[in-house]
Amino acid sequence: MRNKVGSISWRFRCFSLSWLLVSAAVLGQRPGTQDFTHNVDPFIGVDWGGNTFVGSAIPYGMVKLGPDMVTFDNRRSGFGYFSAGNILGFSHLHLSGAQGKYGNIMVAPVTGALDLADIKTPRTNEVAEVGYYRAKLTRYHVDAELTSSRRVGFHRYTFPASQQSHITVNVASALGLGTGIEAQKFLGAEIHLPSDHEAQGVARFKGGWNEGGEYKVYYYLVLDTPATSTQTWIGTTLSAAKDASVVATTPEGPSIGATFDLSTKASQVVQVKVGISFLSVDQARRNVQEEIPGWNFAAVRAAAKALWNIELAKLNLSGETDAQRRELYTAMYHVMLMPTDRTGENPDWQSAEPYYDDYYAIWDTYRSSSPLLTLISPDRQRDIIRSLIDIYRHTGYMPDARSGNDNGRTQGGSNANVVVADAWVKGLKGIDYETAFKAMEHDATVPPENAQKEGRGGLKDYNERGFITLADERSGSRTVEYAYDDFAISELACGLGKTTEAALYASRAHNFEHLWDKDMTVLGFEGFLRPRKPDGSWADPYLTVRGTWPDFMYEGDIWTYSLYAPQDMRRLIAMAGGTDLFNRRLDFIFSRGHFDVTNEPGFLMPVLYNYAGRPDKSADIVQLLLEKAFTDSRAGIPGNDDSGAMSSWLIFQTLGFYPVAGQDVYLISTPSIPDASLTLSNGKRLRIIAKNLGKSGLNHYIQSVTLNGVDLPNSWFRHAQIKDGATFVFTMGSAPSTWGQAVPPPSMSDASFHSCVSHTANLSVR
Repeated sequence: MRNKVGSISWRFRCFSLSWLLVSAAVLGQRPGTQDFTHNVDPFIGVDWGGNTFVGSAIPYGMVKLGPDMVTFDNRRSGFGYFSAGNILGFSHLHLSGAQGKYGNIMVAPVTGALDLADIKTPRTNEVAEVGYYRAKLTRYHVDAELTSSRRVGFHRYTFPASQQSHITVNVASALGLGTGIEAQKFLGAEIHLPSDHEAQGVARFKGGWNEGGEYKVYYYLVLDTPATSTQTWIGTTLSAAKDASVVATTPEGPSIGATFDLSTKASQVVQVKVGISFLSVDQARRNVQEEIPGWNFAAVRAAAKALWNIELAKLNLSGETDAQRRELYTAMYHVMLMPTDRTGENPDWQSAEPYYDDYYAIWDTYRSSSPLLTLISPDRQRDIIRSLIDIYRHTGYMPDARSGNDNGRTQGGSNANVVVADAWVKGLKGIDYETAFKAMEHDATVPPENAQKEGRGGLKDYNERGFITLADERSGSRTVEYAYDDFAISELACGLGKTTEAALYASRAHNFEHLWDKDMTVLGFEGFLRPRKPDGSWADPYLTVRGTWPDFMYEGDIWTYSLYAPQDMRRLIAMAGGTDLFNRRLDFIFSRGHFDVTNEPGFLMPVLYNYAGRPDKSADIVQLLLEKAFTDSRAGIPGNDDSGAMSSWLIFQTLGFYPVAGQDVYLISTPSIPDASLTLSNGKRLRIIAKNLGKSGLNHYIQSVTLNGVDLPNSWFRHAQIKDGATFVFTMGSAPSTWGQAVPPPSMSDASFHSCVSHTANLSVR
């Protein structure tokens, strides 16, 4: 154990050193160095449900420092931000693309008489950039600026001349406090003022969307300006006491915090650093000392910008529109905000393994975000998967979602299985695949005590009958997803030489068929998934448009889930009546409003035409979705970004291909940029050139494709063909061609199909 702790401490020191080196390097950066960060617009997706984070964070940073807001009629944002409304203050922990968690340790500058019940303020002159946020707080005539490191928030406030200036910190504040099942609950807090410029303590919360257990946020706050006086408060009562603590009497309070009272001159700058830790106050203080030892706001901002430039430089575009450029670089930014790197900040166990939290949720991100990171950030994806495996070692399950250092909730299947399989078949090294397999088998064999927290609900029925009945919630979507999860397990088992297990799980990969009623007819189409009663007989057809937790299908309907079997689309197409009827069904789905672009279950649907010999129709649908559903506006993401899931879908489809997660296969749709590339881990580039694309959008049909100068007749390719860099050249035209129709993407029912991909070199943990 001592060695493990030493390893973590070494990582802390290495990170702190690297942070300082980045800061120094940036300050000495040569003029003309390419800056990709100006292409990012953090306001994209903040409106109409995108729920994207606005504020300062570094890639995968633990601290996400940004404003928490209420509308002008006092409705509080669930994720932090509103385009119109008042700022309550600036808190240090947020999600992106989701809501219902965090919003902890809120700092707010105030001038005039301090009214604890009413600190909110309008703002103007708002600016959001990578690693930086600024706004004029008009009620107080204060300019607020924010930046951050991995675990420290850095505030800079420019005050007016005032005898009553204040820096307040509210440690009871959090997003979504209340009594509802998905609400956060405040449990209690402590605050201590060891000097006239410091505050420290802990705040305790539980709940939120994932219904998680208690999480403790330790904090250390330090000002660069001594206060003329300090006060603490409980509720709305100020006190000269230097220490205060409270045990919450309701899920929302009482409030507790402190104020540093100042007398400021015109344009006086007051700076504040807030270290956050999940371990201790001492660790929160060390985080400040190690990551931001001085008071150079510009250097910290520049260091954050430099870290983002390293990530954003992996995407290069030529010939794109201004809107496309903003959309894609912002999408890259959104993908890399979560999960959160909390290595060295795990309060529940000590380990030499990486530790990540805020998998929110893998049900969303396994489909495209994980495959994107495997392509462009394999070391990061390796560490994310190592963390998943370590969570299994200590909690019993790899999570389907996790936040606040606690697993929960499980929306679909045990989708971490697909993440591991995706890494395996693409040759990702440095992962303990033997232990990963144990975790996957545990998912598939051990029923969880709480099926919404982790594991597979309805597992007994699924393993005995091959399907889940209405005795369990989400029985339709779970059955479909478990079948694909089992396919993922069979891939890894086969690769590891576990032939018996591989055969077992491969046989279960067709369990989706047990809920298929070939005689069920809806709007002229035959064959759909249908619920089964506990006795195994058919229940009434499920025709709800979009189900939720207790329903037969979760966040989708029969049109979507009935066509989800990426392990064997050939078999599914046959069950649906053959290629002509399958294509007609897809046409009907897209033309009659049965496709939901705002939600992940349908992410693969636009390219399913490729399996039925009509990649030109995939091109039609993808182009339509890119034009109508995504923009570079504040409402530019059509649904919850869900930790970057929607953003990664946008990146792939704009470039012209999409991964079949858990397999080594990519499906070609249509490129939308004349020349684009992704930089891979080996420094090689995956380049996509689209000749004759034009600006009108008419030439979105592929006429021919070459890969590294060799004709590519298929509308799909394998990871091995691009892993060492590759160049695609697409020749585009204004009318459909016969390209890509001859050989469909692989399916389990193919005579030549084999799921075993052996990468024995991958077995090394290091």
